[in-house]
Amino acid sequence: MTEQSDELTGPDLTQGIAISDVRAGQLIAGHAFGEPVVLVHVEPNWFAVGGKCTHYGAPLGQGVLVSETIRCPWHHACFELRNGAASHAPALTDLATYDVAVENDVARVIRKRDAGQVKGETYRPRGSRAPEQVLFDAQPATGPKSVVIIGAGAAGNACAEMLRREAYRGPVTVIDPDPDAPYDRPNLSKDYMAGDAPEEWLPLHPREFYQAQRIEILSGVAAKTVDVKSKTVHLSDGSSREYGCLLIANGASPIRLEIPGGERILYLRTLRDCRTIIEKLKAAKNAVVIGASFIGLEVAASFVKRGLHVSVVAPETLPLEQVLGTELGTLIKNVHEQHGVTFYLGRKVDAVEERSVVLDDGTRLDADLVTAGIGVRPNLQLAESAGLTLDNGLAVNEFLETSASDVFAAGDVARWPDAYSDARLRIEHWVVAERQGQVVARNMLGNRDRFDDIPFFWSAHYDKLSIRYTGHVDHWDQTRIDGDIMKMDCAVSYFVGGRKLAMATINRDRQNLETEVELATKLLLKPPPPVTIKAAG
Repeated sequence: MTEQSDELTGPDLTQGIAISDVRAGQLIAGHAFGEPVVLVHVEPNWFAVGGKCTHYGAPLGQGVLVSETIRCPWHHACFELRNGAASHAPALTDLATYDVAVENDVARVIRKRDAGQVKGETYRPRGSRAPEQVLFDAQPATGPKSVVIIGAGAAGNACAEMLRREAYRGPVTVIDPDPDAPYDRPNLSKDYMAGDAPEEWLPLHPREFYQAQRIEILSGVAAKTVDVKSKTVHLSDGSSREYGCLLIANGASPIRLEIPGGERILYLRTLRDCRTIIEKLKAAKNAVVIGASFIGLEVAASFVKRGLHVSVVAPETLPLEQVLGTELGTLIKNVHEQHGVTFYLGRKVDAVEERSVVLDDGTRLDADLVTAGIGVRPNLQLAESAGLTLDNGLAVNEFLETSASDVFAAGDVARWPDAYSDARLRIEHWVVAERQGQVVARNMLGNRDRFDDIPFFWSAHYDKLSIRYTGHVDHWDQTRIDGDIMKMDCAVSYFVGGRKLAMATINRDRQNLETEVELATKLLLKPPPPVTIKAAG
């Protein structure tokens, strides 16, 4: 997370801006009443909203305007200008809104609206302990008799919250064996692991929020079976829950190495895992990270920041080359080496001993601590036992519906038809999972919203290397590099058959966001055919 200054910049918008000086759609970053504010003219209306994204505090004046929404330049959250509503993840917190008066060729911010003046709530910024208000409005209850959500991760939490935003008043139950969920999992391998973020920043909301929203969180309890005929979920504590609609968002589990001494390897998936690793770091000097994945490299960077000597072992010739290409893979390797990381590429681990790791060429590395980040597998046992159709994941259609009536899937477990790439995808991205959960909530309430968001993720390595990636491509036949990769000012576009399918950027956040908007705009011109998921068997 990048720290943002609290110093107010730009014009005092309470003093007004000459209309003749403002272009249609121009974002005017200033301040009002001691707070950062963005003023924008979308013909014929004027809007003023909070100037910092409620996710991690990005300056929204550097974002992108799309119709009557504003998009965050860092992590691509989307807010409605009319009411400040956080309509697309990863932000789950609304923006403050302000009234604008226009007279004598001057647009002026005249007052801050109370939270009750618009649908939704004004939330606390991440890390603040300010109280949160209720999302319910006065609309009548609609939708299924009850909703059960299996999994309190990104998708499950976003679904529960969106149900309340959309005025659903029926029972909502979220089930997860993780006693700490829901929390900000991307932070585990980044700031929290590095010691730069306190644990109180991790919860997506305080427990009081869920109580106020009447969202039942069953923590430390697992869903054991699902009976799709009786619409019942049976739990590990012997109880059960009936549902009108069900979301299966139980995520994935780390792939574990089956080698001698493999029980000594630590894996990072949960907050409990992270606490265990941090505790062991206190007595460690040398660490070995198995796997040069995004998670593996982020963990390596966090270990370095805590003063450890770190070795990374991976079978590929360059880290992340298959995802980002040779040029970016070379840069990432160089940056880690500059921070003292030693790479053992083209190698595998044969055994883990008490204080060392043995590689397949006989090399022995000192290791007080060994972690692995070599991928995950979707948790499909529950869906399989329920008789749902599987397809390298839990198969869903464009509306994220499974083969069973009123059963949806989202997040790491779901495999859906991607309208832009014409492929079926299962993507393990936090933002993808959150946005899928939001789409599921609306479809549970009778909408027919297809999931067609462009995938996006980010990865941070030390303070100097932060990568944004929008779109998706497994293999490409052409790349186009704009800028200087080694100076960490670049955009790399990935093409298949002449079509741009993805872009990775470093220090070009706005260009990355503009590419997401570009890809989404092209998608609107290309409606996909409907997809039906046939029942298993």
